[in-house]
Amino acid sequence: MKYTIALAGNPNSGKTTLFNQLTGARAHVGNWPGVTVEKKEGSILRSDNLNLIDLPGIYSLSPYTLEEVIARNYLLKERPDVIINIVDATNLERNLYLTTQIVETGIPTVIACNMIDLVNQAGDYLNSKALSAHFGAPVVEISALRGDGLDELVSAVKEAASSRRESHYVLHLSKEVEAEIKQVEKELETTSSDKLHGMPRRWWAQKLLEQDEKALEEIPLSSEQKARIDALEEKLDDDVQSVISTARFKSIAAIMDSIYTCKNPHRLSLSDRIDKIVTNRILALPIFVLVMFLVYYLSISTIGTLGTDYVNDVVVGEWAQGGVEALLTNLGASDWIIGLTVDGVIGGVGAVLGFLPQMAVLFLLLSILELSGYMARIAFILDRIFRKFGLSGKSFIPMLIGTGCSVPGIMASRTIEQEADRRMTAITTSFVPCGAKLPIIAFIAGALFSGAWWFAPICYFVGVAAVIVSGIVLKKTRGFAGDPAPFVMELPEYRLPTFKGVLLSVWERSFAFVKKAGTIILLSSIVLWFLQAYGVTSQGIVAVEDAGDSILAVIGGAIAWLFIPLGFGDWQSTVATFTGLIAKENVMSTFAIVFGVQGDVLELIEAGEWSSLAAITQHYTMSSAFSFLLFQLLCAPCFAAIGAMHRELGNAKWTLFAVAYQTAFAYSFSLIYYQFALLFSGNPFTPVSAVAIVVLLAWFYLLFRKKPIEQGKLQVESV
Repeated sequence: MKYTIALAGNPNSGKTTLFNQLTGARAHVGNWPGVTVEKKEGSILRSDNLNLIDLPGIYSLSPYTLEEVIARNYLLKERPDVIINIVDATNLERNLYLTTQIVETGIPTVIACNMIDLVNQAGDYLNSKALSAHFGAPVVEISALRGDGLDELVSAVKEAASSRRESHYVLHLSKEVEAEIKQVEKELETTSSDKLHGMPRRWWAQKLLEQDEKALEEIPLSSEQKARIDALEEKLDDDVQSVISTARFKSIAAIMDSIYTCKNPHRLSLSDRIDKIVTNRILALPIFVLVMFLVYYLSISTIGTLGTDYVNDVVVGEWAQGGVEALLTNLGASDWIIGLTVDGVIGGVGAVLGFLPQMAVLFLLLSILELSGYMARIAFILDRIFRKFGLSGKSFIPMLIGTGCSVPGIMASRTIEQEADRRMTAITTSFVPCGAKLPIIAFIAGALFSGAWWFAPICYFVGVAAVIVSGIVLKKTRGFAGDPAPFVMELPEYRLPTFKGVLLSVWERSFAFVKKAGTIILLSSIVLWFLQAYGVTSQGIVAVEDAGDSILAVIGGAIAWLFIPLGFGDWQSTVATFTGLIAKENVMSTFAIVFGVQGDVLELIEAGEWSSLAAITQHYTMSSAFSFLLFQLLCAPCFAAIGAMHRELGNAKWTLFAVAYQTAFAYSFSLIYYQFALLFSGNPFTPVSAVAIVVLLAWFYLLFRKKPIEQGKLQVESV
């Protein structure tokens, strides 16, 4: 018989680590029905008949957040056979609040006390047998990170699934509340079992007394019941929900007194001591800036570059292009087949894959920062800054996720409760450079800025600045008005990331990049090669020697005038910009095709052999190259990210606004930068220079204008 096991616990309790350990990280990843919150499901390795569902990290089963609604709906309507409730043994008292709610559902529960090794190291003592006796549920001590106790956990889950033994925990309340619970329980006896979803009547009675919104949708209160609850709350001089919550905390405190002994309750942990420095009001921001500078410096300018050089020079240039060209020539293949394969497929895809080492180093460093617990501190630090500009620290989490790919980053905005903040986060997340933009940054940094160490980090902070500017401007408009969402989060303990955890994170992100290169980029490269290899003449469609006579040049030339004020009004850059809408990686593959870039391009850059790269460098100056990059960083993202924005924003009007805003934002700031760069380099003042000044003044007005008087009171309206 196949059993379904739900894994539930607080955020940062080690839930993801335990899930990966139990399933070997071989999970099916989808979305919870109706929402874009990720759903993970996998089979437990130590058993053939246990299927594990990873519920979102939650603090309670009260439906305040999207994650809590998802978790409770699953437990209520799907009724898993067993719940594994993972608790952080180093923060047991707080974690047990969720435990008291889980065992009340009547679903067999196994409590997994995680990080027990840290408890023992601190000299503290947890009496697991006493904890088990209090809840009437098996308790297993584990260390998910080290893999300790997992066999015992699986055995306990199997036993709970086969015996179907429920917990005997009952939350004791005051006589007045207990009397009303029993009365409501009695009235529920006539309610059909389908409506109760298998939950105990006492559970429903408590939820109805708390006037839980989701419970009332299932079983509305009668007028008589409402009157009784009002009378009870008047007698208690408090609402029932607060009374029950207080009783939970008192019950948990009593349990903790009997099961947990703390050797030194006033000690500062290692995390506390580190946080005195890294979250210091003065030092926090400089440390963050330094850390991100190092991350991008190591990824783009040093370690990552060594790997990229090897891939481009040897793997793509010598082995792939050289070997395949020799093979096809020996086989007698026609010139167009050789050109398509070597220049179109290998040249296009290789131009993107060549940057994989740099991306892997970036993913490695970001994974270490995430798994160590530092990135959670960044959200806390930036909340203080973001809040001054109308944003919340909650917006940083999607932006952090978006450094790998904007799509999951935009999807992560769904967890922000306030609609205005959620909408703004979905629109601005793609400003932070994603992995697909990294090859563009690396290429321009090497080709035109001599691999300057400061270039890549500056690009990251340009994205952050764009988010802040947008936050200030949009918050002063009707559709985004209101105070930032409150931001409360738990700072996890600092931990040394495991090799397996870091490797898995790097693999998942890198594989997604390679997968895109093998599908979307491959198809785009083939189409682009044909368009640049053939032109339309009086004789029809024929092969052309000069790419300037190609179909691609005609298409790009027709709209290139739009970008002349930005400094890159040539057909090659125009085509690269528009193919970037399919996937940002296409920008580099387009360059490789239209400029005839070979696999050893980075070696020529490193050697300073600019004459060999004249096909590229003659199209750009430093000013026009940075203007091009600025536009690519800030303009509308790829189609996949636009699709994610559409799902999160909810309708076509908001999606069109988002794309228009991003494109206008990118165009205006590229225009301002390039025109001012021309003026400062001694070029004459032109009408376009005047337009740039007007645009700059317009942005200053939007930034510094006062909010409408009643804006804080306005309701956020849908378009």
